[in-house]
Amino acid sequence: MLWEQDVGGSNPLTPTIRILAHLSDLHFGCVDEALIEPLQRAIVEAAPDVVVVSGDLTQRARPRQFREAAAFLSCLPKPQVVVPGNHDVPLFDVPSRFLRPLARYRRYIGHDLEPVYVDRELAVVGVNSARSLTVKGGRINAEQVERACACFAAAGDDATHVLVTHHPFDVPRGHDTHARIGRAAMAMERLAEYGVDLCLAGHLHIGHVARMLHDGDASGALLVQAGTALSTRGRGEANSFNIIEIARDAIRVARHEWRARIGSFEVARSERFARSGTRWTAE
Repeated sequence: MLWEQDVGGSNPLTPTIRILAHLSDLHFGCVDEALIEPLQRAIVEAAPDVVVVSGDLTQRARPRQFREAAAFLSCLPKPQVVVPGNHDVPLFDVPSRFLRPLARYRRYIGHDLEPVYVDRELAVVGVNSARSLTVKGGRINAEQVERACACFAAAGDDATHVLVTHHPFDVPRGHDTHARIGRAAMAMERLAEYGVDLCLAGHLHIGHVARMLHDGDASGALLVQAGTALSTRGRGEANSFNIIEIARDAIRVARHEWRARIGSFEVARSERFARSGTRWTAE
């Protein structure tokens, strides 16, 4: 267990540690083929309880790209919570974009655009933030927020509440604030009432962990962004994915980055957080 490596075998967590593998921005149609098998192998070896993919499975939402993405996902552990991204909506096929924006996604990846996984310790709720009317932007609406809140309420306070979208609720300093999901403030205020712990996203092709801010103060939740797992468009960062270890009062986020020299993904950064009341604070 990665956590045990950091503390010399003394585990401060409760006996049950749950593991999420968080991937994003696969972009089949624009991938580095050399990374596919090592990435699959790394995810399998991590033995996650749930695999999360936060959107942009394809580059241009073409059937072949969806077939390649589906084949890739079939080699990863189950269960999986997978949501679409803006690149999974056809860009140049205008009739499909506006009349059947996610028909190909439904055909090849899954009919459910907002899958949910719940057990006694985890509630992972997917939300589709992709929209036909924007090229890059995304949005969450009140109905989607209420559905997520209902799932978290049903799971109970003893479960860790995880929300999955493609577009992030906030962006790191220096990045375009237009990349934030539309109606973020409304959603964050409501979700905070139901104790959301983690918001997993992608879109920016960077790995980043921060406490989510609302009205100038931390909302209590952690925003975890994954970089691009496979795309050749790394935007200055190595290809990466996250392994997230969760206990009732502690979370560790380990970013695994591609190291071409050794041909594998290795831990590049590890951040740990402890629960303090309704908030998560860095250790």
